[in-house]
Amino acid sequence: MARLSLLPRDRTFFDLFIEEGQNTVRAARLLDQMMNKWPDESGLARDILKAEQEGDRITHDIVQRLNSTFVTPIDREDIYGLATQMDDIVDYTEEAADFLGLYKIEAPMEQAQELTRVLVASCEQLAEGLEHLPGFKDLDRYWIEIHRLENEGDRISRDAVASLFSNGIDPMVVIRWKDMFAVLERAIDATETAAHILEGIVIKNA
Repeated sequence: MARLSLLPRDRTFFDLFIEEGQNTVRAARLLDQMMNKWPDESGLARDILKAEQEGDRITHDIVQRLNSTFVTPIDREDIYGLATQMDDIVDYTEEAADFLGLYKIEAPMEQAQELTRVLVASCEQLAEGLEHLPGFKDLDRYWIEIHRLENEGDRISRDAVASLFSNGIDPMVVIRWKDMFAVLERAIDATETAAHILEGIVIKNA
């Protein structure tokens, strides 16, 4: 009987992770639109900020529930680690959107647009994996694809930074774009870290 009373709480953690996954996709897609239409779509920054605030709320809900739940469906450290990594993805996404305005970017570089596309794809894979998390099965394709995307992001980022130093670009412009590429890469890296945690959860619960 005690086990039955725990089931609703168990399910809530999974539901919150699904919600958090969908929120990362929303934020990444908004950044992708912003990066492709900047400066015409500068208003999208407000929507990305709302997604960041929503991510904070979901993470707070997860941590609060974690602190008040005696028995959890998966290891407590994995719940906390996954929640904070998901939150980081949206934080970095919002930071990238903020840089566009803060650094007065006139037109985004093509490599930045490529990186946002990689970020969207990574977030979509992660969100889909989280939807299948309760079954603890057949999730390997998600973290394999996220790893491939992270490698692609690394390659794009390296090529982008190399191009900054080979084209005689103004040093201030170089600094701004190095910051932009770094924060986009951190967002993509956070999806891979979340995928590693996901893999660990599945292995423990197989």
